[in-house]
Amino acid sequence: MYNSDMPTRAELPSTKQLVRSTLIALVSAIVILVAVILPAEYAIDPTGAGKVLGLTEMGEIKNQLAQEAAADNAAKQTVVIVETTEPVTATESTAESASVVQTSDAQAPEWKDTIFLTLKPGQGAEVKLVMAKGQTATFDWKSKGGPVNYDTHGDGNGRSISYEKGRGVPNDQGELLAAFTGNHGWFFRNRNADTVMVILKTNGEYVEMKRVL
Repeated sequence: MYNSDMPTRAELPSTKQLVRSTLIALVSAIVILVAVILPAEYAIDPTGAGKVLGLTEMGEIKNQLAQEAAADNAAKQTVVIVETTEPVTATESTAESASVVQTSDAQAPEWKDTIFLTLKPGQGAEVKLVMAKGQTATFDWKSKGGPVNYDTHGDGNGRSISYEKGRGVPNDQGELLAAFTGNHGWFFRNRNADTVMVILKTNGEYVEMKRVL
């Protein structure tokens, strides 16, 4: 019925061999967990291998981003109650006369796009917005792990322009006005000895965001 021969008892692995293979697999999993996963995900580096491989820095950035996201969510849920001091008339409702409730969401900016750029030492990255002449875009970027060099510029249809440059800058925000139709955005360069992450948020009058480098 079967084309292949059944293995003999001598050919099957012994209990000792199975136990040995299981122990090797278990030890390998523990080594990967301690040396790779814990430093990269949680910045926990008991062996020091994560720092050598640059994984601990990545874990610290992830933890910091998670803490900032939690703080942002908490801020959005905060309400401010402002009590009115004007006298209550008979025509005013109780809800209207008691207090005015405002949430921080009304002041929090809304972003159209967000991009995360992980830059190794010496590495650069470029992000552009496709814009028409006269269109504007608001932006906010910050670097985690160290400051960066940047160049805000534009190009298209044979034209080019440099809006602003900086060296060793941790963050920047403002408004970008397109001088002509084309691609307008930022070039970031990491001149630190460690890996950094640049978080760029944008909103406004542009067709798309694209990473070109």
